[in-house]
Amino acid sequence: MKRILLGTLFAAVSINAMAQAPGGPDCGWGNMLFEGQRGTPAHFLASTTNGTSGNATFGMTSGTNGCSTNAALTYGGKSWIAMNGMMDELSEDMAKGQGEALTTYAVVLGVAPEDRAYFQSVTHEHFQQIFSSADSTAEDVHSNTIAVLKNDPRLAKYATQA
Repeated sequence: MKRILLGTLFAAVSINAMAQAPGGPDCGWGNMLFEGQRGTPAHFLASTTNGTSGNATFGMTSGTNGCSTNAALTYGGKSWIAMNGMMDELSEDMAKGQGEALTTYAVVLGVAPEDRAYFQSVTHEHFQQIFSSADSTAEDVHSNTIAVLKNDPRLAKYATQA
């Protein structure tokens, strides 16, 4: 359980690190101070400067510090399932109809505690549709899961949150 929770935490942190910066790529004092530099240390220091001082948030609300909220946020990283190496665990749990990886997936999708057992039974029932081939990618599994949720009257509300 601890491994899954840590994996989920690291995925959440890495998703934020790889996303198009809120306010744009030029937003905040950190980007100004480390302009032109490349590599993880420079990006980390720029992000830390922006996060600890709150200047990027101020820039987004005031339109200063090189910030703009006009562009759409983007994400160019890997799926959280693939990053956590949870595909095998998730497929095993879904095939059984229960397990920690499947519960974690339900939590990430926003499935309410009272609907999680039902979510597990529905994904178990549609296992062949969700894992449609032996080489299904995390993205395939996620989009197939969303399709299953959309077709279930009780779980459809969670398909729009994902």
